[in-house]
Amino acid sequence: MKVKTAAVMMLFASQAVFAGAEFDWGYADQQAPAYWSSMNAQYQACSGLNQSPINIDQTVDAQLPPLKFNYAKSTQSIVNNARTVQVNFNEGNFLSLDNKQFELKQFHLHSPSENTIHGKSYPMEMHLVHATAQGELTVVAIMFEEGAENKKLTKLWKELPQKAGEAISLKHHDIAATFLPEKLDYYRFNGSLTTPPCSEGVRWIVLKDVQQASAQQIKAFSHLLEHPNNRPIQAQNARLVLE
Repeated sequence: MKVKTAAVMMLFASQAVFAGAEFDWGYADQQAPAYWSSMNAQYQACSGLNQSPINIDQTVDAQLPPLKFNYAKSTQSIVNNARTVQVNFNEGNFLSLDNKQFELKQFHLHSPSENTIHGKSYPMEMHLVHATAQGELTVVAIMFEEGAENKKLTKLWKELPQKAGEAISLKHHDIAATFLPEKLDYYRFNGSLTTPPCSEGVRWIVLKDVQQASAQQIKAFSHLLEHPNNRPIQAQNARLVLE
């Protein structure tokens, strides 16, 4: 158990849980995604066959079970780590899937979206990252298109850290639940983390119900980043996408 717990901590450290974390990877120049697998021995999985993100296009109809979210506990902090803005959570928020409990660890944002749907890219994508006690991972993705002001983002953006390395404590209790759409239809596929170490075996759930955010809200996030923080689309190879 200790070994698995350490492995999960390494994964979440790679997703930039800690404010002011130092990175040897990025999204441009010699740190760009094309170099990830060769820049560090721990990142060799980045050249694997089951990588994320993907273009969701050809799908297989399936009787997918309903998603059961139990988000009840509060957040810890919101962090600007120069690669994304991330909200970390206290223990006690769960997704039930495959007869297992996946605890919500954090959510973070990408602009533009990493996954695409029928070739369409969205201006922003949220990833809610969950893990079991044994270290199995599930990422729930929510797409945002430009449109009306998003009241949920308005509340969060009031505490948006403006400087890299800055972390702000949050007291909200319902922040994760408020971002879940009413309709929870979804696409499902097997993939990886979209940042180093690009570990595979990740369950991906991409919600079909696209949310809206204003142009100003999207810009408020993207202008914090030196470069767009989306990894390019990866080959689907032999994987199936279920819906």
